[in-house]
Amino acid sequence: MKPVLAICCGLLAVVMTAREADEAIDQLDAALTWTGRGDTVRAHVSGLLDLETYQLQQPTSNLFRTDADSLLNPRLTLFLDAQVGSSVYVFAQSRVDHGFDPGAGSTRIRMDEYAIRCTPRPDGVFNLQVGKFATVVGNWVTRHHSWNNPFITAPMPYENLLGLFDKVAGDSTATLLRWTLPGSRVPGHDYYLAKSRVPIVWGPSYTSGAAVSGVVGQADYAFEAKNASLSSRPAGWDMAQTQWQHPTYSGRLGYRPDESWYFGFSASTGTYLSAAATLGPGDDRAEYRETVWAQDLGFAWHHFQFWAEAYEASYTVPGVGDAKTVSYYLEAKYKFTPQFSGAVRWNQQINGDLPDGNGGRVQWGRDTWRIDVAPNYRFTSHTELKLQYSFQSGGIGPRNYSHLTAAQFVLRF
Repeated sequence: MKPVLAICCGLLAVVMTAREADEAIDQLDAALTWTGRGDTVRAHVSGLLDLETYQLQQPTSNLFRTDADSLLNPRLTLFLDAQVGSSVYVFAQSRVDHGFDPGAGSTRIRMDEYAIRCTPRPDGVFNLQVGKFATVVGNWVTRHHSWNNPFITAPMPYENLLGLFDKVAGDSTATLLRWTLPGSRVPGHDYYLAKSRVPIVWGPSYTSGAAVSGVVGQADYAFEAKNASLSSRPAGWDMAQTQWQHPTYSGRLGYRPDESWYFGFSASTGTYLSAAATLGPGDDRAEYRETVWAQDLGFAWHHFQFWAEAYEASYTVPGVGDAKTVSYYLEAKYKFTPQFSGAVRWNQQINGDLPDGNGGRVQWGRDTWRIDVAPNYRFTSHTELKLQYSFQSGGIGPRNYSHLTAAQFVLRF
């Protein structure tokens, strides 16, 4: 707890300086905007500087790449948005951090997104997008960046690790159950629990491929063909790492009856197994499928906002059956003043049963619930401080309960 408080005090000092620098940031924003050819070509560079600190209990069931109980995680994100004429849009996102998920590794730079979108009709009824970009599934992805996300961490469907490995093929119910335990490994293989488990959706899932989308009246649609499944890890999102032998197909249909409400229904199917080295003779990676059905809704009224998503995921394990899980969250945010807001989120994951080999059934891991509370304060139009406390029951490890405390300072430019 002391490291978090110390970081918060430091961040407050940074914020006071950032207040004075607000005008300079506005000038920088203007300098990072370029137009040409009679204003038909426009480009803009923007960014986010995130300073995060976490105090957590190990082992954790979330996407943290550290064995420590405390973590400082800085991150710089740069965005490029360019418009060529009225029908061509190009965007890219690069990040400098210690890894896609919070971790304590070496500093790295990479391209998370790069894509081109063509809109041949001015009414937006059809768009074609090609490149590396976030999935169209669900509604959290559209607001996952730190400036738009009321919380510091992701909802449970996007970060809670399952008792499933993507680098090793499951061969029995006993193996799947062992993978739900801390420190689990496969005999003869250097695959540990923290390195090999996967969630239903790995964050925003910046996989590579193509998508079509559009708006027709009060309805919208989006369909994509990507090189990796929703649960695939960041190392496999680039086209150079994962080719098209086992594509994933996903889509979402949305409906907005009025300005306050919107509803969505998503589906996805693809191969979750990323390596064939552990397959038996005659086995095929295509048999190891992740099938996802999801529903989402959003509501906004004055200073109140509400979001919800529910995921039903099934993982085919040849010789065992289908490992199934349901994960959902309910999230509410209220803006008390123009600068101060608060958010609360209820998360839950319920796991299905597997055959025990004796004619009975056994539960696939422990059911989990978590509550997240996050106050937010925006000092200026460019700076924000968030705090978060999470209390979780179930999941990984010998404890029945675990806690997480986090702070995040965001500078937007």
